[in-house]
Amino acid sequence: MSSIRPLIPLLIAAGILLGGNGLQSTLIALRGAEEGFSPATIGFMGTAYFGGFLLGCVFVTRILKAVGHIRSFSALAAIASAGTLLIVLIIDPVFWSAMRFATGFCFAGLFTIMESWLNSGVQNRDRARVLALYRIIDIGSVTGAQFLIPVFGAGGFAIFAIMSIMITLSLVPVSLGDRSNPTAPEDVKLDLARVWRISPLGAAGCVAVGLTNSSFRTLSPVYAEQIGMSVTDVVTFVSIGIIGGAIIQYPLGHLSDLWDRRRILLITTCGAMLSALSLVFLAGTGPLANFVLVFVFGSFAMPLYSLSAAHANDRAGKGEFVLVNAALMLFYSFGAIGGPLLAAFFMQRFGPHWLFIFCATIYAVFILIIVYRMLARDAVPASRRGPFTALLRTSPIFARLARRSGGSGKGPTEE
Repeated sequence: MSSIRPLIPLLIAAGILLGGNGLQSTLIALRGAEEGFSPATIGFMGTAYFGGFLLGCVFVTRILKAVGHIRSFSALAAIASAGTLLIVLIIDPVFWSAMRFATGFCFAGLFTIMESWLNSGVQNRDRARVLALYRIIDIGSVTGAQFLIPVFGAGGFAIFAIMSIMITLSLVPVSLGDRSNPTAPEDVKLDLARVWRISPLGAAGCVAVGLTNSSFRTLSPVYAEQIGMSVTDVVTFVSIGIIGGAIIQYPLGHLSDLWDRRRILLITTCGAMLSALSLVFLAGTGPLANFVLVFVFGSFAMPLYSLSAAHANDRAGKGEFVLVNAALMLFYSFGAIGGPLLAAFFMQRFGPHWLFIFCATIYAVFILIIVYRMLARDAVPASRRGPFTALLRTSPIFARLARRSGGSGKGPTEE
């Protein structure tokens, strides 16, 4: 996979940057509680972050058009680094919310820049593996950075300085080592309808992942605590689910580079749905069974964004990678804002296991969307079509579905 070599500095920068961002998310909640902020206030800071994130997705294309990838990355990272230090210098909930809004704006731009940069630098045959590697770096750096909190504590200045240093250091490999700076986008308008037309399945997948993964990351500690786990078991439960996703990212990405990505998306989503239902009906309240099944759940649930994004970027034209990745992040944000609220409502009304019933329901809907797209469109030549796809296409309802969606089953299409 020689196409990845020019992108190694960018991947190093991503690891440093993502670790700093993941550390900040945890630290804000802990430090806010120490400062006497109410849970509602801390929750509002999270909402402010995603409000800035949404705005960042809208404006990043204009920033990139004006100054290019490297300058955009440098400016946004510098603002995020300064905002991190300002948080510890001024202890005020309103000011913190404003800084979280600004940080969300910056990281939406930084994520879009990194992912569009990666997608523009690889060919379709390597795309899912590169994005899987990026996600492994994301999960690994975020998980590892958490252990800095017990070492340095949440109450002083040092941990905030370390976060700022991490964000600032991400500029070094990009500024000095990277030679893959892509061309600035021609189109600066964020057109969600256009991206949906490019890949309705990729867009729907990002919404589904936003609904489910954000719910799991936000509410899985609540689930574990409510079924009677100790504090240590709660941390272990959440970590095992994330680690499972990191381990399986690359193999699934490799398979999707070799075969029809939609087939791998279908298999992976089915695995996520079945493992979610297993946590509801088979895990009980014992830690061991929950640990095993949440590992399986994470293995299938966490890679879904990379697979959906790779599928969408396969269909992006030259100069469209920034547009596509900004829109995919916006689609993800729509789900990420609504998912935890909906899942929390069901959990409060019906009990903790409804977290995974909610996730399983979303996966079931996404499975229907995948099957519909597989029936309606040809994404790959017949020589690369698997037996399952061929079987679907012999279904008596295929012709009707194909006519309804405008596909004839002949030649390449937008989806």
